[in-house]
Amino acid sequence: MTPGAIRFHPARTYLTLAAIALGLAVFSGWWTRLWLPAAIPAALFLATGALALWLALRPVIEVSEEGLRIGDEFIAWRDIRRVDQTGWVAPLVADLTLTGKRRIRLIYPGETTNSNRLLRLIQQNSTQALINGVPWRQIFGDPAPAQRAQPPAQRPRLLREEDEAEVERLYQKLRSAGRLDPEK
Repeated sequence: MTPGAIRFHPARTYLTLAAIALGLAVFSGWWTRLWLPAAIPAALFLATGALALWLALRPVIEVSEEGLRIGDEFIAWRDIRRVDQTGWVAPLVADLTLTGKRRIRLIYPGETTNSNRLLRLIQQNSTQALINGVPWRQIFGDPAPAQRAQPPAQRPRLLREEDEAEVERLYQKLRSAGRLDPEK
């Protein structure tokens, strides 16, 4: 584990889903010996359980300042050349293209909020990459430290100092009177 890294674990709901689906597969398989059409739901429950178990056992993803760690594999941010989203958010499925045209399909079976956070962190830290075909600088701006260090612009003056003093005097007079409209 990298110190200071953000860890993304698979959601526990996939393990629960796998246990339920495999249990229903066994139950349907038991009924298959008495009624042959029960083999269809048994096969479907078995496939669903196997897929949910595979998702539940996906490796932990760590995001650090240096890069992205998926299980035992480490990917430096400078090596990521392209981040492409698919239509899947939960589970998150994204395609990463690395230097040397190597492609990795990232599958993270987490909750929607964690999936969105992981995708946002990957996109923000991949400064050399195209994000869905758009250059990183065009989306997030120039990371130049000189630009960020500029002090905020001074507010333009709308009134002269004499006018500001007159407005302040009128405000104090209205405040001391306790009302804004004259008595009739």
